[in-house]
Amino acid sequence: MNAIEDNAFSREWRALGERLPKPRAVLCVSAHWETRGARITASGSPPTIHDFYGFPKALFDVRYPPPGDPKLARHVAELLGPKRAQVDATRGLDHGAWSVLRVMYPDADVPVVQLGIDTTQSGEHHYRLAQELAPLRDEGVLVLGSGNIVHNLSQFDPRNPHPLDWAARFDAAVKRRIRGREHIELVDWVRLGADARLSIPTPEHYLPLLYVLALQRDGDHVQFFNETVLSSIAMTSIIIEPGVGGAHRPSPRGPSLGRPS
Repeated sequence: MNAIEDNAFSREWRALGERLPKPRAVLCVSAHWETRGARITASGSPPTIHDFYGFPKALFDVRYPPPGDPKLARHVAELLGPKRAQVDATRGLDHGAWSVLRVMYPDADVPVVQLGIDTTQSGEHHYRLAQELAPLRDEGVLVLGSGNIVHNLSQFDPRNPHPLDWAARFDAAVKRRIRGREHIELVDWVRLGADARLSIPTPEHYLPLLYVLALQRDGDHVQFFNETVLSSIAMTSIIIEPGVGGAHRPSPRGPSLGRPS
């Protein structure tokens, strides 16, 4: 519902879109496209995918029609290697992409390409794969990781948004390691213990964060926003961008830009 509501989370995303230099394109790594191998959307006009159920009709009425970028899709496939990535000319944009981009770029004038994630692969696989995308930071492409640090729907209590103890602890532990650039520990999150197992019962919402962290460079500025845990879901988002004096090529998570979806 953050996609259509005016609330603290959507206002932060709107402000971010106004502050950042407009990118020439967005590459979104979304928790909501699980694939075998890496796949990249290559449609010139990607359709809006409503990959959910049980929500008000207003959410299903949303259409977000940014152009695609087939040339960028082929470029991403080349960076990742022909044996590891394939382009998909029919796939559209799921809500992991459009729910935040329609707030950041309401005119739908920034081309969007989406990258699917193979959840059968390890965190190290995804981190190393993401490192191959480093040239995009110098090409004006905003890399958006869309997922959640904590995402356990089976434990979610919509009647009580107070953060569960383990969810708050894990959210804080991950932020602490991001600040310290302790990526090895975050890549092998299973070793982080019981809180990690509860926070990441399945990997798809966590993996987009690794694509953002893998692109961090020396001297980059790291900033958190929307630092809220609702029951068993973290809304915490992160942006990584060059520090003072660096070329201004932003590379945010999910919140990846890290953002929650």
